[in-house]
Parts: sequence; structure tokens; C-alpha cells
Amino acid sequence: MSERGSPAVRRRRLGQELRRLRERAELTGDQVAAQLGWSAAKVSRIETAKTSPRKADVEALLEAYEVDSGRRQELLDLHRDAARKGWWEDYQSSLPHEYTTLLGLEVEATLARNWEPQVVPGLLQTEEYALEVVKSVQPFTRFAQGGVRSRVEARIARQQIILREEEPLTLWVVMDESVLLRQFGSAAVMQRQLERLIEMSYKPNVGVQILALRAAHPGQSGSFLHLKMPEFHDVVYLETLYGANFVEDEDTAYGYEIAFDYLRAEALDVEDSRRIIEQAIRQWK
Repeated sequence: MSERGSPAVRRRRLGQELRRLRERAELTGDQVAAQLGWSAAKVSRIETAKTSPRKADVEALLEAYEVDSGRRQELLDLHRDAARKGWWEDYQSSLPHEYTTLLGLEVEATLARNWEPQVVPGLLQTEEYALEVVKSVQPFTRFAQGGVRSRVEARIARQQIILREEEPLTLWVVMDESVLLRQFGSAAVMQRQLERLIEMSYKPNVGVQILALRAAHPGQSGSFLHLKMPEFHDVVYLETLYGANFVEDEDTAYGYEIAFDYLRAEALDVEDSRRIIEQAIRQWK
């Protein structure tokens, strides 16, 4: 589970490279589809990584784009890596597609910036707290009862990226102070969750800051997770009530990076943040 190199990122890179080759060949998706006897939708799904192409499909595209043998082998090797199965794919039948895509992208990321105005970030949740959070949204998100356990299991498994010994993900979190006061489960659940925040904040790859209630209001910004990957462009994950969206436009993603830097500057520093979390723990005792 701790291996670096995500097939989800490889699929996206492969699709991106195939699109560039098509554009360099001055072909439209419709023209390629007609040439290969495919639907235009199939070409689009491959380029946007909405589907995993067969090796024969990739070979057909490379032939159509007249790619030389050296470059062809590079892309076939990329396809081979993209075809590997990630641990999160075991949950594909019980989790939203956007969420399993996020799990795949996180494995490749080197840095994550997370702003959370409502709940403790999933990467720092205890199992008890995660269960209460998932249960709290079940009545109006309409997923099956059996999906509760899958969501909690995946959330806890996901945390290995910040706990692994080799090249753990660097995680920087800014949370609104109200998160410390919003109850999920019993007081004991809240106490253990906040103690977990303190514990994790001492890890060298984890930073936790609290945006105090008296600080400048961040406006209408909902939660977001900004991922930085060494071999792919930055991606921002935006979760909604009934799904999620990915921001991949480089200028827009950079805007979220600026927004996070603003939130960090307005938030309490790490030491003062620990103190305010400790005060909140005492309130839950």
C-alpha cells in the first residue's frame, strides 16, 4: 500500500500524452475515431483517463499518430504501469468514482495542502470520528448502509501515505476553530480525535494550524485539497454533497495555492494551534 507510483496518475499522463500526439498530428478526435472504427467518445474517454485502454488500443493510436519506435516503447511502458491495480480499486464498487480517483492521485503526491472549515481532514481522522462523520451524511447522500464501513475502511487505509517510512506525503492542514467544537459522536470520541491531532502535528511531515474564530473570515471558500505531484500537474479536489470535482487547469490550481498561503498566514502558528486544540480537549472531558 505504501508504494509510490500511482496507476491513476499514470493513466492521466498516458491520456495527456496521447492527446498531445493527436494534436501534433493535426487530427481531431472524430477523425481518429473514424480511422480506427471507434466512437469519438472512446477516444475522449482514453484521453481524459475515464477508461483504461487495452494495449491494442494504445498501439492503434500510436500507429495512427506515426510515433517512432523509441517514443512508442516509452508510452507502452507507461500503459503497462497504468494497468497495475491500486489498493483503492478494491473499493470501486462501494465508493464514488471521484473518491477512488483521489486515493490514486494522493499516492503519487509529494505535498498536500488541505483547508477544512467543517470537519477534521480525513487524513487525520480516528476511526471512531470517521465513522460518525460518514454516518452523519448518510441520511441525505443516499448511499447504502453497507457503504458506511467501506468508506471508513478506505479513509483509514488512505492514511498510510502520511505514515509510510519511505517518502511519506507532506501534509499541511489549516482548520477553522469551529471544527474543534463541532461534535461528531460522544465527547470521548471528540477528545480522542483532538488528541490524535496533537499527536500527528509532531510528525515532521505534518503541519496543523487553526484559523481562530477571531481571525479574518475566509469568505465563501469551502474545503479543498491541493495536491502537488512531481510528474504531473497540480490537482485540486473539491468535495460536494453528491460528488466531487477536480480542478486541473494550472492557473486555477495555482489560485488555490495562493488561497491556502493566505489561510496559513491568517491562522495561528503550529505551537499556538496545539495550545488551542489542548484547550478544546479539556472542554470535551
